[in-house]
Amino acid sequence: MSKVVGIIPARWGSTRFPGKPLHGIAGKPLIRHVWERCIEAGCFDQIIIATDDMRIAEAGFDFGAEIAVTAADHPTGTDRIAEVARKLKKASIVFNIQGDEPLIDPVLLQRLTRKLRDSPQIQIITAAAPLPPEESFNEQNVKVVFDFKGDALYFSRSCIPFLRGSSEIRIYRHLGIYGYRRKALLDFVKLPPSSLEQAEQLEQLRALENGMKIRVVVSETSSPGVDTLEDATQVERLILSRRSG
Repeated sequence: MSKVVGIIPARWGSTRFPGKPLHGIAGKPLIRHVWERCIEAGCFDQIIIATDDMRIAEAGFDFGAEIAVTAADHPTGTDRIAEVARKLKKASIVFNIQGDEPLIDPVLLQRLTRKLRDSPQIQIITAAAPLPPEESFNEQNVKVVFDFKGDALYFSRSCIPFLRGSSEIRIYRHLGIYGYRRKALLDFVKLPPSSLEQAEQLEQLRALENGMKIRVVVSETSSPGVDTLEDATQVERLILSRRSG
């Protein structure tokens, strides 16, 4: 059986929300909520928090997480997980789980790992969920379109497809989780930033521009990310309401 590893990249210096991984939400640091969701999924042979900051590392040690201390100069979370993956010789599949999605669905994690493990032709996998029309022009919601096989055609901060006239077509929001075969991950981070990637500020476009396929799994549920203090407050309300319900 192939070894499946989930890696959660976490850095302190978020421009909009410094110290975000350790921000308290419903009595726990944000990063712990993500880690616990990965544990709950039960689909990873190993779960690692990858960080360059000892405050995050020490907090992770305190709640029992495995920590990898990485270099401080990684431009993206993908580069950070690749540093860890290079040392994991027995890992054949590596997942990049965003450290700011405390409500990520464990069932979706199970679906993604199963699909990648059982489909040797897939090199990279990600997820998307239906997006309400009123949110389709918000550039913070990254949209994706995909072909009949489920392979991504394009990702954009713009509304894609453009709906000219009435249409029943659904618009999908990209969910920021990626699974890679280890070789595909290490090949990807060797590629230089591409023109579309730089224009949209979406690194997954580097893969598409270089001919790499990204399979998209559709989920009917979406989980809000935490980019701002206001987002954290909203997520805390959701968590507390679920507990009381």
